[in-house]
Amino acid sequence: MSEDESAIRELFATWMRASTAGDIDTVLGLMTDDVQFMVPGAEPFGKEKFAAAAATMKRVRIEGTSEVRELEVKGDWAFARSYLQVAMTPPHGETIRRAGWVLSILQKGADGRWRIARDANLLSKV
Repeated sequence: MSEDESAIRELFATWMRASTAGDIDTVLGLMTDDVQFMVPGAEPFGKEKFAAAAATMKRVRIEGTSEVRELEVKGDWAFARSYLQVAMTPPHGETIRRAGWVLSILQKGADGRWRIARDANLLSKV
């Protein structure tokens, strides 16, 4: 495995750990400033809207796994196809489970760090 592939896999692992811990600042640091997220039924949205949505979920317990099934690095760009499973439990509610495929496009910054630039999330209820 190349150094870049290892760094990208660690990015996804860090995202999952930070999400579980409710550490939104770490998650936001793993994306480019012009990141775009695509989810079913919604217009693409960026970092600001992601942060606002995350702020409403501070008391929600999040658990999940992300398994990278395909990863290709081409210079300062890469894509990863992953299978993601997430369980979200509000303080006084039932657990919501979602699973599905995610296609992420990553960009290597001038600082040498990989960040998510585009993310197409196809999760659905399970």
